[in-house]
Amino acid sequence: MLGIIIGVAAVIAMMAIGQGSKQSIQTSLSGMGSNMINIMPKGNEMGGVRIGGSSFQTLTMLDVRAIQRDAVGIDGISPLVSSSGQAIKAAKNWPTTITGVSTDYLHIRQLTLQDGIMFSETDILTSAKVCLLGKTVIDNLFANGENPIGQYIRFNQTPFQVIGILTPKGQSNFGQDQDDIILTPYTTVQNRITASTIYLQSILVSAVSLAASDSATAGIKTILRETHRLRPDEDDDFDVRTQAELITMISSTSSMMTVLLTSIAGISLLIGGIGIMNIMYVSVTERTREIGLRMSIGARGIDILMQFLIEAIMISITGGLIGVLLGILASQFVALFIHWPILISESSIVLSFFVCGITGIFFGYYPALKASKLDPIEALRYE
Repeated sequence: MLGIIIGVAAVIAMMAIGQGSKQSIQTSLSGMGSNMINIMPKGNEMGGVRIGGSSFQTLTMLDVRAIQRDAVGIDGISPLVSSSGQAIKAAKNWPTTITGVSTDYLHIRQLTLQDGIMFSETDILTSAKVCLLGKTVIDNLFANGENPIGQYIRFNQTPFQVIGILTPKGQSNFGQDQDDIILTPYTTVQNRITASTIYLQSILVSAVSLAASDSATAGIKTILRETHRLRPDEDDDFDVRTQAELITMISSTSSMMTVLLTSIAGISLLIGGIGIMNIMYVSVTERTREIGLRMSIGARGIDILMQFLIEAIMISITGGLIGVLLGILASQFVALFIHWPILISESSIVLSFFVCGITGIFFGYYPALKASKLDPIEALRYE
């Protein structure tokens, strides 16, 4: 029974951790914009060496305007350029990244303002030195309780006036601090920080709905091939990825890991089943005279078979019940002390009981069959 208890507890815990992680990742990615489409320069091979897309420059504002003008099924678009450096306020500084975006960025990424205002189209046209700050940057540059709105910070040598505070989002499932962020007009980053006014690092687009993402993606690819003047036989020099694709890919990987972990834990159930078979064999041997006595007063072979089979099933299900309780406790322990997301589903509990029943039947059947075929006379003579 111990093998069944450990096996069921391990299966429940592994499924709870796997499903909890999967749900948490899906929620996190959806919170970043479930309709978001990310356009990036495509990597290539040079001299047999694979070079990432970030090393190539193929996206420009011409692409942004073409998508804005011709794409169907989108309701937001933002160029994206960024630069790493030091954010400075008086004697305090913080290493971070400043990201240049358009006014649609908050909508695309499903971000909101806790205080202040978003910069305007006029700020973009004039490359205004204004910014929005995330909570992590504020905590490291300003004293507790100090209101950053209206104050000035420097990014490297460039001064910026703080006009807005982003609502905190916390840490993502990939360990990224989503509040370690400075947002400013993309023209400001291009003209005042990177001195690169032509190429963009990426373009973010928001589809009108999740269902429209695929058709919008196909339209964007067609538009970009035209603006980049690519021949029909040439490969795309850009990558277009939807958030839905990323969610599907990560969910698939998480599901595979859950199945793997559950399968490993299920080995304990196999060992527990072998233990039940051994217990039933011992039970048949010790109760041989009892079996002979019952059969001598009219018990049929099927009666003996059902008696021992039910005993095996009850042992297995009892172990399963204890294992389920232990598995739930183990899952809660993981959530409470390790802070790992868990999701205990009814299906995993029902599946565990079903497997326990099957285990009892499978491993209890042969000892029960052996008991039912004992010769009554020989059984009564057994010492």
